[in-house]
Amino acid sequence: MTQKIDRRNLLKSGLMAIGGMTLAPHLSMGAFANTDLSLDPENRIYRSPMVREHFLDKKPDLSKMIRIGANENPYGPPKSAQKAVAESVAGGNRYAWKEMSDLVDKIAKKEGVSKDYIMMGPGSSDLLEKVALVLFMHGGNIVSADPCYMSLVQVAKSVGATWKAVPVTENHSHDLKAMEAAVDKDTKLVYICNPNNPTGAITTGKDLLDFCSRVSEKVPIFVDEAYIELAVGADTESMVGLLQKNKNVIVARTFSKIMGMAGIRVGYIAAQPAFIKQIEKITRGGMGISYTSIAAASAAIDDSEFQVMTRKLNHEAKTYLLANLDKMGYKYIPSYTNFVIFPINMPGKDMLTKLAAKNISCRAFDIQNKPWLRVSIGTMDEMKSFVSALGTIS
Repeated sequence: MTQKIDRRNLLKSGLMAIGGMTLAPHLSMGAFANTDLSLDPENRIYRSPMVREHFLDKKPDLSKMIRIGANENPYGPPKSAQKAVAESVAGGNRYAWKEMSDLVDKIAKKEGVSKDYIMMGPGSSDLLEKVALVLFMHGGNIVSADPCYMSLVQVAKSVGATWKAVPVTENHSHDLKAMEAAVDKDTKLVYICNPNNPTGAITTGKDLLDFCSRVSEKVPIFVDEAYIELAVGADTESMVGLLQKNKNVIVARTFSKIMGMAGIRVGYIAAQPAFIKQIEKITRGGMGISYTSIAAASAAIDDSEFQVMTRKLNHEAKTYLLANLDKMGYKYIPSYTNFVIFPINMPGKDMLTKLAAKNISCRAFDIQNKPWLRVSIGTMDEMKSFVSALGTIS
């Protein structure tokens, strides 16, 4: 396991650095734009004790490729949001205080809480990172699953936290019993991504409710629900209802997935007002959201027709993909998201190279030193192209 992202430590531990991550642009944004991420001795990106990621030697021209690697919604932004952006551009010389307040009103009503429970941000990842910066500026440890979405964990580590990584169970759900056992006097946060990324697996709502209700009495629980609206057929539910029971949970939601606005950048957290105030003493969440993004989000949150369509088409395209993976003998993890991950029979870098030659962009990982491919759910035509390409690769 790496400690801090430090060249001297990396060389001592057998890990090396990849400066600027120009060949893996999806990892060079946000809090790590100017940070050297580490490579292990096999030239893989070090993601966690269990996970390494492959990258191509030559940066592909994504404008010419089928982009099914970043878990984006291929159907958005909704027309309602596009119209709102166009109409709001002329007001871009003004601060959007009232418009932001109106959007928070809509979100608070949706979540069943008052406005002081809501903090806005330019995407949920921004808020994950802000929480990490504030909570771990004086050290402590964070408990999460491995694998998990790494944004919050990486920022916490970068400011001095230690990470207590708890391997997922055999069915790839969170090992809640082991995570609870990992909590100690120095734990400042437990982080749960449900459905999880990069696995797509679900931890059942009943089990998670019980865990969050009890363990939040000891330490804050951050539940990242970026994909929850896409969890068709899952035994799950949002943890936001625990806020009304005075539980110390933080729930993150995003407009990037179900609402198709990854590039427009809007998200929020719902948390106890005292927790929100703790974060706002250091940093304000909503200042990074543009006037036009607020207009888009306000329109999209009302556009239930688009959200229903996205959920339906995502499920149909995923069902098609899974049926064909079954035919080809791939043993995937059941997914409740807009991506699917499955073991492959060749090195991940080789698979990425062969898919790139067919103008397809995906993500490849080694999990416990076994190669896996993660495919985002695109349109039905994109899934057909992927299935056709995969069928010719050996």
